[in-house]
Amino acid sequence: MKLTILDSTLRDGLQGEGVSFSESDKRKVILALDKLGIAYIEAGNPASNPKDADLFQSLQGISLSHAQLVAFGSTRRKNSRADLDAGLKGLLRAGTQVVSLFGKTSPLHVRRVLETTLEENLAMIRESVAFLKEQGRRVIYDAEHFFDGYALDPQYALETLRAALQGGAEILCLCDTNGAAYPADIAGMTRAAAAAFPGVCIGIHCHNDCGLAVAGSMEAVRAGASHVQGTLLGFGERCGNADLSTLIPNLQLKQGYSCIPRDCMPSLTATARKVADIANFSLPGNRPYVGGSAFAHKGGMHIDGVTKIPSSFEHVSPESVGNRRKFLMSEISGKSGLLARIQKYDPSLTKTSPKTQEILEQLKALEYRGYQFEAAEESFDLVIRRALGLQRKYFTLDHFKTIGEQPLFGRLHPSSAMVKIRVGEESQISAAEGNGPINALDLALRGALTHFYPSLAQVRLTDYKVRVLESDATTAATVRVLIESTDGEHTWTTVGVSTDIIEASFLALRDSIEYKLAMDEDRQA
Repeated sequence: MKLTILDSTLRDGLQGEGVSFSESDKRKVILALDKLGIAYIEAGNPASNPKDADLFQSLQGISLSHAQLVAFGSTRRKNSRADLDAGLKGLLRAGTQVVSLFGKTSPLHVRRVLETTLEENLAMIRESVAFLKEQGRRVIYDAEHFFDGYALDPQYALETLRAALQGGAEILCLCDTNGAAYPADIAGMTRAAAAAFPGVCIGIHCHNDCGLAVAGSMEAVRAGASHVQGTLLGFGERCGNADLSTLIPNLQLKQGYSCIPRDCMPSLTATARKVADIANFSLPGNRPYVGGSAFAHKGGMHIDGVTKIPSSFEHVSPESVGNRRKFLMSEISGKSGLLARIQKYDPSLTKTSPKTQEILEQLKALEYRGYQFEAAEESFDLVIRRALGLQRKYFTLDHFKTIGEQPLFGRLHPSSAMVKIRVGEESQISAAEGNGPINALDLALRGALTHFYPSLAQVRLTDYKVRVLESDATTAATVRVLIESTDGEHTWTTVGVSTDIIEASFLALRDSIEYKLAMDEDRQA
């Protein structure tokens, strides 16, 4: 059975405490979700948030392979006309072919929150959906507080769905807005809605306040829902939403539903970790399917069993979701997962080659120091190239110095950096001012190297993130720096780790430059 998935990371997810995305971040998330094969991406509420309105304008014309963008908003205001409603007009200006419209289901919310009559609420739903349909939009109707409303007045809850259907809604999505409904109750009420509207696509949208959002969503699907909403990492208000990184493989790999294209499932882990890094979110190791410990085994019987019969201690293969098996405290550690990447550079190497073992040991040592390469694969490519003797040394750093001046007194560039590098027998010194020491260091380093490598003039940084790895070490903590760079044609990400944030940044900058120069040489070869 085919299910359609709607990801609300950029709308409902953004309501979670500590979750924030820049416009550039949102574009990256959209492209990552599209590549994963998500059908609908709810990108924001253009009527309530000017930033979302600007985002939708900038996204008009974006080319996506699998997904359709969705604008989110509410029904018209009470005692007014749909064609004059500012919120509905905002949805139209967003320019998406699909809109997600929410309305009230519970009599309690109609009378006490909206402060209107039950009849007016039905008219608000029906007329709002009809107006959007008349303007050529496809409408997903989100029945807010459906399960609470159904518990109070089943007949009225179904009447709100009927009003949306009469207006022309394509999908009727039942929302556990409070996150308080138990899976068995969700199943029964979803079954009742499906029976009341045969042939209509029923959806489910669960919050996680009882820790049951994934379970409730699965029960709704078993009861007849064919549209599922959530956020990729469970981001959302209060305790979050149904976590699609768990829900999608549960439904597709374990129960046989089709949620995303089959060939996209192995990219689930990489996508989850990429979105986590974009959000500057530390993905827990024990997160199902995509966590670093999801397929980690430690000692004795478990390692022996999984080596002989993987299914003895793994409910799915790690490769099916793009993760990898790890044996902790053991000499055996994931050679198979690395071999394909190593063989890009030397197809003759095998699992048992000494050079493969050497690279594996380097990877383990780097990970122990805090390196993480899922979101910085280009840095790991450099590890491989250096180990195989394929990466020449483009420059040597003699030294660098950074200076930050405080107070600013209105200065535009409060920091400066000086760099001395050597290329062969020739030295070059460069200095630059910047908005902070890292910006100044970046400008000075590329300024010195452009003398030798003119193509670096095209390179610029597009993203910079810092993660503290040892929160209990406070200001003495080790930090991981991720830097994204582009030359206008290609984009790549590199990583550096140190107890000194400037040194960590330099290591990531160094890898960025060396990767660019290696790409140039490869193209010329």
